[in-house]
Amino acid sequence: MSPLNIKKGTSRKSAYDLKDPNADVIETHTLAVIVTNEAGVLARVIGLFSGRGYNIDSLTVAEIDHEGHRSRITVVTTGTPEVIQQIKAQLGRMVPVHDVHDLTEEGASVERELALFKVAGSGEKRIEAIRLAEIFRANVVDSTLESFVFEMTGTSEKIDAFADLMHPLGLVEVARTGVAALSRGHE
Repeated sequence: MSPLNIKKGTSRKSAYDLKDPNADVIETHTLAVIVTNEAGVLARVIGLFSGRGYNIDSLTVAEIDHEGHRSRITVVTTGTPEVIQQIKAQLGRMVPVHDVHDLTEEGASVERELALFKVAGSGEKRIEAIRLAEIFRANVVDSTLESFVFEMTGTSEKIDAFADLMHPLGLVEVARTGVAALSRGHE
């Protein structure tokens, strides 16, 4: 900490920009990768990330064309702009990969995630959990005398916010699908 008790890098509440201008900017990108649906393709794509020390924040995979045997892998990853470019180039060179789209760079996109929350509690905490679920438009998909299971679809930020509010009310377990994303518009 500096003598003024200002954390290094803080600039939101300061008149001074304390960020190092030479520091690498870390960006989050959502990549859509169309691949041939065959055994081992997912392992090869993940191997590309792990072998080079790249992190995967979210990963979803599903077949999108049964007749053409193609699947869509949606990967959310972070890195410097150079690292992101390198990831896209290396993915594009893989044999089973047909197309790589950087949805973050291509313009507006729609990103959603599905999550299930198990919340245990009774009395006022149970009532408060139901009230918050209504506000967040979460559906009750299972209910017992001791717990609820809520289902919610939304942005990752919305799901994080709901989880934060459910913790003091008895959040027991969370299951998340990861991000599914499509670019907006006709193309």
